[in-house]
Amino acid sequence: MSAPLPTPATLPTPPAVTALQRQARRLATPCGDGELVWHVWGEGAGTEVTPPLVLLHGGSGSWTHWVRNIGALVQAGRTVWVPDLPGFGDSASPPQGADADAVVEPLAQGLRQLFGSRPCDLVGFSFGGLTAGLLLAAHPRLARQLVLVGAPAMGVVPSRQFVLKAWRHLEAPGQLAAHRYNLAALMLQDPALIDTEEGLALGLHVANVLRDRMPRRRLAHTDALARALAHVPCPVHAIYGATDALYREWIAALQGAYEQATPDFRGLALIEQAGHWVQFERPDAFHAALLQALEAGAR
Repeated sequence: MSAPLPTPATLPTPPAVTALQRQARRLATPCGDGELVWHVWGEGAGTEVTPPLVLLHGGSGSWTHWVRNIGALVQAGRTVWVPDLPGFGDSASPPQGADADAVVEPLAQGLRQLFGSRPCDLVGFSFGGLTAGLLLAAHPRLARQLVLVGAPAMGVVPSRQFVLKAWRHLEAPGQLAAHRYNLAALMLQDPALIDTEEGLALGLHVANVLRDRMPRRRLAHTDALARALAHVPCPVHAIYGATDALYREWIAALQGAYEQATPDFRGLALIEQAGHWVQFERPDAFHAALLQALEAGAR
């Protein structure tokens, strides 16, 4: 008889998450036998003149990857739509597959159901960036422009640049230690951020990885995004933390990779003193870069 699995480590929901949840409207579109859950902020008079701003979160994540950004984007006059991608957060798993390519069709169906023929401005972080590239390669009319944030799969890294610790077999204290290690190894340049703001980063991470039903993703370690971007006709922008752990010293090769792969590449912004989770670590600098990119792509 096998030993029971350890009880997963859990943390209280950070107040910032609770406050944003109360402000959001929740919608759902079909996803296999379940639903794809969407959260929307900033609906109101005047917001219909700009396209919906859709933010896609990263792997082992949920809408909370954008918790430090939603308010500022709403204040900038945007209606912000953030799904829990299929297989993550509150959304059902995709009907087939367990990687970014499996997410494309449920997401495309949801965007058409919500917006009809109206294109959105699409922003994808990490796994969400890979997903966004695959989505627009298959359905190019869904977006007016694309902003990729810390996106993998550009084909410039010869081998994986980080190693994460397994945690599911550990007791609760060991799980939390592993989560702290993994946040520092992959997500954040400054490990001091892990436990600041009432443990916001750690609390978000723990809650998200416990709901990850897509653990065997492999496309991020290929050139799948670079190949997809060849079929994306809209303006494409890129934003990365300058010390992104996905790339490390290879980040200098990204500019050329994007220029070679993308028919309408508008530029790469590198944000200093920021790692992979750039929009969490340097939100003010990220907002400036994102709004500048969105304005430029709209012209």
